Formats: sequence, C-alpha cells, structure tokens
Amino acid sequence: MSSPATPFEIARDTLKQLAQRRIAPTPDNYQTLYHEIAGTKPSGTDFPERQLRSLAAALPKSSPDQLRLARQLDEAVKAANWEAYQNHLTGFINGLAETQKLAWGELIGDLMRQWQARHPGLTPARKRDSLEHVLAGSASNSDNLFSRLQGLLRAWGQGSENEGNLAVDTEETAKTDSPEPTVAASEPQLLNEIRELFAFTLETAIASQLADSPQLAEDARTLAADVRRARRVDETQAFLARLKRFAFKLELLAEDQQELRKSLLGLMRLLVENITELITDDRWLQGQIEVVREIIDKPLSQRSIDDAERRLKEVLFKQSQLKASLLDAREAIKQMLAGFVDHLADFAGATSDYHDKIEGFAAKISSADDVSQLESVLAEVMRETRNIQINALRSHDELRQTEQKVKEAEARIHELEHELARTSILVRHDQLTGALNRHGLEDMFDKEIARARRHETVLCVALLDIDNFKKLNDSLGHDAGDQALIHLANTCRTTLRPQDTVARYGGEEFVILLPETHIEDATMVLTRLQRELTKNFFLHDNEKVLITFSAGVTQMTEQDNPTSVIKRADEAMYKAKQTGKNRVVSQ
Repeated sequence: MSSPATPFEIARDTLKQLAQRRIAPTPDNYQTLYHEIAGTKPSGTDFPERQLRSLAAALPKSSPDQLRLARQLDEAVKAANWEAYQNHLTGFINGLAETQKLAWGELIGDLMRQWQARHPGLTPARKRDSLEHVLAGSASNSDNLFSRLQGLLRAWGQGSENEGNLAVDTEETAKTDSPEPTVAASEPQLLNEIRELFAFTLETAIASQLADSPQLAEDARTLAADVRRARRVDETQAFLARLKRFAFKLELLAEDQQELRKSLLGLMRLLVENITELITDDRWLQGQIEVVREIIDKPLSQRSIDDAERRLKEVLFKQSQLKASLLDAREAIKQMLAGFVDHLADFAGATSDYHDKIEGFAAKISSADDVSQLESVLAEVMRETRNIQINALRSHDELRQTEQKVKEAEARIHELEHELARTSILVRHDQLTGALNRHGLEDMFDKEIARARRHETVLCVALLDIDNFKKLNDSLGHDAGDQALIHLANTCRTTLRPQDTVARYGGEEFVILLPETHIEDATMVLTRLQRELTKNFFLHDNEKVLITFSAGVTQMTEQDNPTSVIKRADEAMYKAKQTGKNRVVSQ
C-alpha cells in the first residue's frame, strides 16, 4: 500500500486511524497522528539547537569545571538531548550554590580581627605578604581560597607567617614530644621519595602513553620537573592547580579517543556490510569478511586482533597458491584453443590447395585425347585425395585430444574455484567444529606463553575428552558423533570468556587455554562448563542425548613447554576418567 502523498490523503487516513484506534478526536491527538502518518515532526517540538549553542558559547570557560560544562553541553546539543542539557546545567548551578554557602562573612570578620591583633614575631608587612601570597595562589578556586584563608588565620593565631607553617610547627611539636626520633628524622626522606615517585610516574607511565599527543607529553614532563622543584606550600599549590588542568586535558583526550574509536569501528562496519556490493564474486572473501565482522562486533582486544591476523594470513597464503594454479589452468586452455585455431587455419589452407589441384586435374582430363593420358592424372588425384584424407583424420584426432584437454582443464578450474571458496570458509580452522586445529593451537600456545611471561601472569591449560564417545558413535552413528562434537564446541564458545582459546586436539579431545586464571579458578570454569553442557541437551532426531566430559587442568610453570603441560593435563584427565568420568581433576 502506497503512503499518502497529499495533505487530503493524510487528513483522511488520520481520521480513519482515530476511529480505528478509538482515540478521542482532540486537536492534540489529531496533530500527533497527522505527523505520524506524514512522517514529520510538529514545528513546536523542534530542538532549539541554535539557541542552546548560543547559550553555551556565552558561558565563561576560565576554570576546568566550566570547560567540562561547555563540553557536556556541546555533546548534549549534538545528540539533541534536552534532558542531558538541562541536567548538566542545573548540576553546575547547584554546585555553584554549594560553593556560595561557604561562611565568607564570618571568615572575613575573623580576618579583620586577626589583622588588627598583635602577634609575637608578626609585623603588618609580613601579614600583608602572606595574605597576598594566598590570594595570588588560589584566586581562581573559591573552595581552595576559603580553606587556605582559614589555615592562614590559624597560623597567625599561633604566631606563624603563613598557613603552611602551622602544619610544620604542629609536626615539629609532635616530633619533639615523640619518643622515636628516628621515625621523625626519616619523614623528609620519605617525602622526597614520594615526590620522586610522582615525578617518575609523570615522566614514564604517563608521558610514554601520549606519543600521539606531543604537547600533553611535554606537559607531563614539565609537571614532573615542577614537582621535583616544589618545596614551599605556594609552589605545591601552584603545582596542584596545573595538575588539575592537566588531568582535565587527559579526560578530554580520552573522550576524543573513545569517540574516534567509535567512528572508526562504525566506518569499518559500514565497509564490511557493503563490500559485497563492490565486487562481483565474493565467494573467496566470505571467510575474511566473517573474521572482520566478528572483531568489530566484539570488544577490541590485542588477543583477538592477533588471532584474526594469523588466520587471515594463513588463508590468504593458501588462496594465493590456489589462485596461481587457477590462472595457470586458464592460460593452458587459452594456449590449447589458440593452437587448435592455428591448426584449423592450416587445414583450411590444405583444403584450398586440394580444390585448386582438383580443378587442374579436371582441366587435364577434359583435354586428354586417349585413356592412356588419364592414368597419370588419376594417380595424382588419388595421391592428393589420400593426403587430404590423412590430414583430415589427423585433424579429427587432434580435435578430440584438444577437446579432452579442455574438459580436463575446465574440471581443474572448477576444482580450484571450489577449493578457493572452501579455503575461505575454512578460515574457521577446524572444518567440523569451527574451533582451532592443531596448527592453530600451536600458534596460540606460543602467543599466550609469551604474553603470560611478559606480563608475569599465570596460564592454565585444560584437556577434556567426551565420555563414552565410541559408544555414542556405535549406537547413534558417526553423524551423531560429529554433531555432538559441534555441540560441545558451541557450548565452550558461549560459556568461556572471549580471551579463552578452544582447540580440537584430535578425535573427541579438546584443549582450552585459560590466560590470567589460577588453577582453582580454572577448575571452577571447567566445572561450570560441565553444568552448562548438562543443561543444554544435545538433540539427535528430536531426542535428548546427555553428553558429559572428563577434564584435566594444570597450570604452566617457568620450566614448562606446550608438550609438557598438555602431557600433565592429559594425566589429570586420565585420573578423572578412572574416578568415574564427568569429573574435573587438577594437577
């Protein structure tokens, strides 16, 4: 049914919908249904993007909180989210209201009284210098200014010059009264170590992660130098202010990178979804496209990307070999056809010569006076006829041979094309279960061992074997056994973590790699997998068949290699078989 195109048709359909849905025919209901049918929005509900952007642009941006508010408002406008815009703005205003609740009047009154009071060792000039110092260091942060002024008043009350000396004097008094002078004496050293550790963190852990943002990396190194030089309270306060601005920049950078990552993944997803429209035959690309689609649909990890890279390299190498053979087969057909055409041309030329000679023999026969003259002419006719007959038979045989070669070449081409398509699909590794095969397991084993040693983490290995698999094959048939293997592999994939590796080790045996998992946790993982396999029945001819497995779990050590750790897991699995099957034994 075509959509209504004219206002009359839209109005007619609106009245019908009011009657069919039994909605009260009020102006608001009519307007809502009218715009729903027309596919438009009421003019009064348009998002005021221009006005909200103007409002956000007029707000001050002198502090990190104000900059954060501006960014939040901009994102809300982009998403046309009025509720988020309202929440961010009201939250910021409420924060300002909390700040204004500070007892500034009482604080200023105390400041005036302390200014006029006499304090031993403090002159009005020293008081003025200390007050100017506090105002210069915290003028942009009202909360910090309030707390520092309170500290300054307490310091004046105890005869100190600035608010930082109060803490120092208190500590010195505690050190004097303390019976352990060695601990007090070590505090400056501890402070220096903490300062150096902070600087080291800025220079290495943070700056090294900002290779794509050289300005932020330079800021991190500058902050490291500042914290090393900071000795007085004012220098520390100034450093903290710069550190807050730097942290805010890091937050913005993280948000930008997250947005960039989303955009790149969206672009990749769009390319994958539309790649079939850009090529005429995508049979050879089905496996590769499926790998890329799996990566962009799941959370990104270095492990999944490494695995996909290895799988793609393997299938691309196989396909390149098969494609070269395919091109050779097609070239052979071209050469055979070209040779056959040349032979046909030679045969046609010989036939033309034969016709010319026959015409000459006919003229000789016509001009002959007696029968004796015809003997030599007839001999030549027979000889030429025999030659053309021999050429015709040879051409027939060559035609048959060429036809047979062409058929063989075409069959080889079809075989290679099928192998190319099958190789692309077999990027899933094991043809039956879709799990890794032995070769894929060896590659993943090497990667996981290297990753565990590099990050100093643990790696557990499990070997599981389906219980009574031979009995299942004998009673239900090999097709049922294959489907049981597929069912087990699918249950493993849905139950285990994305970073875990499942490989078919041979027959009904599977190996599972569990990175960053201690042996106790690995045993629990295999036990949970047994429960899931018990809950998810295997169906054969619409009948439930219970499948269980016995498993051995072990944890790799520094001296282990893939062969030794699998052997130990196999021994544990054998113990599980001996103790009643459907068990998990760790070793």
